[in-house]
Amino acid sequence: QVQLVESGGGSVHPGESLTLSCAGSGFDFSDWPMYWVRQAPGKGLEWVSFILTGGETYYADFVKGRFTISRDNAKNTLALQMNSLKTADTAVYYCARGAPAGTRGQGTQVTVSS
Repeated sequence: QVQLVESGGGSVHPGESLTLSCAGSGFDFSDWPMYWVRQAPGKGLEWVSFILTGGETYYADFVKGRFTISRDNAKNTLALQMNSLKTADTAVYYCARGAPAGTRGQGTQVTVSS
């Protein structure tokens, strides 16, 4: 069955960096646009970034210039390099298949605090 497993979250200080990873299985990873979405405490799900099958990338305004999404279709993995983290980036981060509300993994917690 379709499975997505996120990893790489943690607790950091403002200005620091983290790299999230997502491993996909049970489907043809290269055929699907892939998303990073997040959910902060008490808030709804919001998309952060996505990458199309051809490699085109898109970012929400609030992460543009700080985050970089990438994919490795040979390894069925998705990554999100997050630099200059802010307290507002604190959330559970999910990778999602095909759409922001698509099949997601269990998520990985990112906490940014001073």
